[in-house]
Amino acid sequence: MQIARTLSAVFSPFYAPIWILIGLFFFSYLQLLPLKYKLFIICMVYLFTVFIPRLGINVFRMLMRWSHWQLSHREHRHMPYLLTIISYTVCLVLMSKMNVAMFIRGIVMAAFISQVICVVLNAWWKVSTHMVGMGGLVGALVAFSLLFFYNPLWPVCGLVLLSGALGTSRIILRQHTLSQVLVGFAIGFFCAFISILFFTF
Repeated sequence: MQIARTLSAVFSPFYAPIWILIGLFFFSYLQLLPLKYKLFIICMVYLFTVFIPRLGINVFRMLMRWSHWQLSHREHRHMPYLLTIISYTVCLVLMSKMNVAMFIRGIVMAAFISQVICVVLNAWWKVSTHMVGMGGLVGALVAFSLLFFYNPLWPVCGLVLLSGALGTSRIILRQHTLSQVLVGFAIGFFCAFISILFFTF
């Protein structure tokens, strides 16, 4: 049970864009970019996809006097999703004004589209956002392998195994069903894969 909680905490859906950027900046030819530029982009994305959304959600939760468990209920997820979408939108606007590379913007756009889909589904069904994040990692890896012409077999295998462990953890913690885990992964994968390729070409 403790391992399941640890996996859920470490691989929070908020961190998916950050993990993708770190992999892109330090394990591809983009490692040649200036360190200050890479750190600036990572910090900006962290601010708008992790810090601000989590701060807003925690403030909202305290105002509503909800526990973390209550906030995980499908009926209570609309405002957290809305806060996250607004923050992602601001991030995309700033990236556009600074002429950040399109394939980097595609990472944030993928997270944005995933959140919008989750909001729509949340009207009647609770999808696993943790698995949306993991699916996004795999989808981004496959998309970038096509863009940069490298073989992603072993990294993909590792991420798929990690996704299976995380999905199992969410089921063990009784946060989601198997179908919610699988659908969440599929949403993340296709949003990342399509967004990154679409934004690049």
